[in-house]
Amino acid sequence: MSKIKNDASGMKGQRSRNNDGQLRQKRGDTQIGTIEDQYNVNLKVRSDMRLDTYLEKNQIASLNDLINNEK
Repeated sequence: MSKIKNDASGMKGQRSRNNDGQLRQKRGDTQIGTIEDQYNVNLKVRSDMRLDTYLEKNQIASLNDLINNEK
């Protein structure tokens, strides 16, 4: 079993890539509280809201766009 490496600069944690080389997407059922803790942001919603619901409601394409716009 090979070890996953951080292969994108500024990438937090270890994320694998899809077959086409793209970083895989963060799971939609991740709770906002987890995102707030990991990225030190306050999204001003309930911590048990799902990431996919938050992104859809706020018309944000990805977790990356969310985090970059919050900082």
